[in-house]
Amino acid sequence: MKNLEDYIDVIPNFPEEGIMFRDITSLIADPEGFRLAIDSLIERLKDVDFDALVALESRGFIFCAPVAYELNKPMVLVRKKGKLPKATISEEYSLEYGTATIEIHKDSILPGQKVILLDDLIATGGTLKATANLVERLGGNIVKILALSELKGLNGRDLLSGYDIDVLISYEGK
Repeated sequence: MKNLEDYIDVIPNFPEEGIMFRDITSLIADPEGFRLAIDSLIERLKDVDFDALVALESRGFIFCAPVAYELNKPMVLVRKKGKLPKATISEEYSLEYGTATIEIHKDSILPGQKVILLDDLIATGGTLKATANLVERLGGNIVKILALSELKGLNGRDLLSGYDIDVLISYEGK
């Protein structure tokens, strides 16, 4: 039987020299690999008490939707600024070269709700930390941050310290 890592293509020197890019498009293009990923994410949540899943744009949507469907939980979207139609709150965060802003609908998280943040990757942790800030500003409680993979060399866990973090695959380096 294959492991999740077996379904992920590694592209050397992309997007720049020295980077080993882990390409999840090969995972989601393979029905067995995608099923294994979704089933594994669901398994990590089987004993967790929570009210809603929060998906980060855009690859987080791919993994969160089938998990939310299977567990019969609401899926809340966090999107880039200007993409959500109703009243929102926003959070600006740092990128390697500049800043970005994400938003969430003001009515998507209720005070006291227990929330899972779900994304494809933990890298520097910036987007996940900004998302956690949004959820907490709305009164939600983060019970777990769950991701398909993590690039340990980018130290995202440092920015996310204090949260329960769970990943299916950890890669050393960047």
